[in-house]
Amino acid sequence: MKMNAAVLWDVHGDWSIEEMDLDPPQAGEVLVSFEATGLCHSDHHARTGDFPAPFPIVGGHEGAGIVVEVGPGVRDLKPGDHVVASFLPACGKCRWCASGHQNLCDLGALLLSGTQLDGTYRRHIGTQDIGVSLLLGTFAQYGVVSDASLVKIDDDLPLSRACLLGCGITTGWGSAVNTAKVAPGDTVVVIGCGGVGSGAIQGARIAGAERIVAVDLVAEKRDKVLELGATDFVTSLEEATALVAETTRGVMADAAIITVGLVEGAMIGQALDAVRKGGAVVLTGIAAAADVTPTLPMAMFTLFQKRLLGSLYGEANPRSDIPRLLRLFREGKLLLDEAVTTEYKLGDVNVAFDDMLAGRNIRGVIIHDH
Repeated sequence: MKMNAAVLWDVHGDWSIEEMDLDPPQAGEVLVSFEATGLCHSDHHARTGDFPAPFPIVGGHEGAGIVVEVGPGVRDLKPGDHVVASFLPACGKCRWCASGHQNLCDLGALLLSGTQLDGTYRRHIGTQDIGVSLLLGTFAQYGVVSDASLVKIDDDLPLSRACLLGCGITTGWGSAVNTAKVAPGDTVVVIGCGGVGSGAIQGARIAGAERIVAVDLVAEKRDKVLELGATDFVTSLEEATALVAETTRGVMADAAIITVGLVEGAMIGQALDAVRKGGAVVLTGIAAAADVTPTLPMAMFTLFQKRLLGSLYGEANPRSDIPRLLRLFREGKLLLDEAVTTEYKLGDVNVAFDDMLAGRNIRGVIIHDH
């Protein structure tokens, strides 16, 4: 079948809207009509070269849509089902899935290959094979996706909001709830208030944090960030550290969660200064793959028992946590409508990324035409 998709041909290029051929689903695969996709900074990392990408690729990894066709061996999905595409697959069989760590599924080793799980391609422009971002490629009207990457959801939920749970909101929420283990009464600092940061703020709020200090360079985000659950908003980590010192009488924050678009080494030491003895710094944002610059005060880890924790997809189990978060959305506890700043069409993808990089959006969403 023919479809339109946004393709990145090389580092530092713009997204190009291309018509291409999409092959039918093979064994274990599903043809999905994508209705909406979120815009995430991770796709921009491929564009800047901070993270390796197998060019050319169809971008996008926060998709939601409707099943059109299933390939041989697919048992749990059928045409007409509504699904969210999880940017990390979950096979359900490997050691990590079997022990409740679906975010570490062994299939994740293929995320940067650009191919299907079997090492082949389903997207082509003439004789040119076109790769796919993170096994998904949701900047497209349709996609052929492994059933390991799809989570069935209720038909009445808005796909334009459910798509946000494929990566950013779930990652941020889990960074607070699963990794930082925020508890009632805690003080939490969230550094970076974009797609992932908005999820971390809400995760901390839902977990019962008493004070949530949000940090972002863009002062215009203040009202939206406070609406999502932050109690305070500042534009620098130095301000946040001083505020936490004052409000906790010098005890400092229970956790600091780093969710900026591109992590720089100095941020880690600064975040460690903001947390208490035994406190946690959660590193969720992505740094450049080649960046080895952090200089850490090693004695602080021993003498003050501070902790530095990595968090992939917020340690989420997508097959259970995506439906769980959608229940919170139904109950009015997880704010997805409020997190979306602007909706776009696929042809506006470059404008959408410009808006994201300029800090004009908390979350941007592309609504696909069919």
